[in-house]
Amino acid sequence: MHHVSSISPSTQAHLFFSVAASLVAALLVAGCTPFQPDPRDGMELSLPPAYTLYSEEPRATDRWWREFGSEELDALVEEGLSANLDIGAAWGRLRQARASAVQSGADAYPVLTGAADYAHTRSSGNARSETTSETHSVGLSAGYEVDFWGRVQAVSRAGELDSAASREDLNTVAMTVAAEIVTKWVRIQAQRQKKQILHSQITANRTYLELIELRFRNSLATALDVYQQRENVERVKAELPLVESEEQLLLHELALLLGRPVGTVMVADEPLPEPASLPGLGLPVDLLANRPDIRSSGLALQSADWTVAAARADRLPALTLGGDAAYSGAQLATLFNNWMFSLAASVVGPIFDGGSRAAEVEKARGVVDERLADYKATVLTALKEVEDALAQEKWQRRYIKARQAQVLAARVNLSEALSRYRQGLDDYLPVLTALFTVQELEVSAVGDAADLLLYRAALHRALGGSWVNDLVPSAPDGEEDAVQSGAAPNDQHQHNG
Repeated sequence: MHHVSSISPSTQAHLFFSVAASLVAALLVAGCTPFQPDPRDGMELSLPPAYTLYSEEPRATDRWWREFGSEELDALVEEGLSANLDIGAAWGRLRQARASAVQSGADAYPVLTGAADYAHTRSSGNARSETTSETHSVGLSAGYEVDFWGRVQAVSRAGELDSAASREDLNTVAMTVAAEIVTKWVRIQAQRQKKQILHSQITANRTYLELIELRFRNSLATALDVYQQRENVERVKAELPLVESEEQLLLHELALLLGRPVGTVMVADEPLPEPASLPGLGLPVDLLANRPDIRSSGLALQSADWTVAAARADRLPALTLGGDAAYSGAQLATLFNNWMFSLAASVVGPIFDGGSRAAEVEKARGVVDERLADYKATVLTALKEVEDALAQEKWQRRYIKARQAQVLAARVNLSEALSRYRQGLDDYLPVLTALFTVQELEVSAVGDAADLLLYRAALHRALGGSWVNDLVPSAPDGEEDAVQSGAAPNDQHQHNG
């Protein structure tokens, strides 16, 4: 460092304004960023113009589970969206991503540091010679990288896109949790209805057994008839523990989804709702905007593109500007009497690095290839999930209709078998067979109705929606601080230098 007191004030001013003019010119040049990703048109995907099924109903993007008409289910889903631990972890990852985005963009601003020093020196040559000195100093130091090639901007943009992708990942988790809570609730209600039917069947089978035993005492039935009906009673009773076990496990899974300990969730008995008419489906291209996993994959691809731009820019020289200003004095009273000011510029560029930077560009392009394939796979998977849910619901409705006809036929068959048995025209085996068929169909009908509701839930989950964009942390602890305000990117924003 050189003391500037020997330089005239006019020379100092000329030097300062010359450096300032150079800095302004460098910043203007830095505004032109040659290294930017090439635009993509439609991600090279060709989607069908419409789904195989069509609905005239309006497109439903709100909280779709409300169509089931259960206030308890609504409350369970809302609780899960605020208390689920997977969603909580996703909020934590989002917070990390936002902080990383701030760090990624930090090089776009000058770095300013301050320092203050105090030194006390005491020296002695002999007993009669002793000197004491003190030094006080205070100063500032600044540094800034001029972004000629757009490296800083590319790194910053990649960080913003990663942060936006993290928010979409959170939305994906929230959609999954909501669908899983609905699934568990439907299956719990189905198990309870099965349990009620089994209890009714046990009662009916015991009545049949009493009638057969009475006929046996009157020599109108055989012992085999009695044994067969007793076996039928025990068969239905044996199915109850499996239903009870499944219900209990579902309650445990629901508690985990709600972030509660096992045994703390109570669900009231409710009949399975009738699914409403098919919701508005929109067009397959709407999935690109409505599915958060597709949006996340697209943002990750854009981030990889910007990373390539940063890697390319990193192969070129970088210009760094620096400045120091300090006051010093032997005493605090004279601290501001002496001062110094210095400016510096440095250019650093790779000459030979063994191909490291070129390999980094190639590596970044490989990541782009991977994420482009992932994006296409995500879009095609989303389309498949919608079509799967539509096909399942379509054929499930036809299946239920056919099974209902089968139940009616089975009950007619049972009635005729009972009539012939009472008249002594047949033995008890046709009655037992018909009774087994009717009771089996009664239980399976509950599962069929539950499956139809689950296919509808899968359809809503596959279609996505915008309701997840309104989610906020249940207990924000600094989420709305400077980190968020500094790195909450707009995923639609495109920066052009």
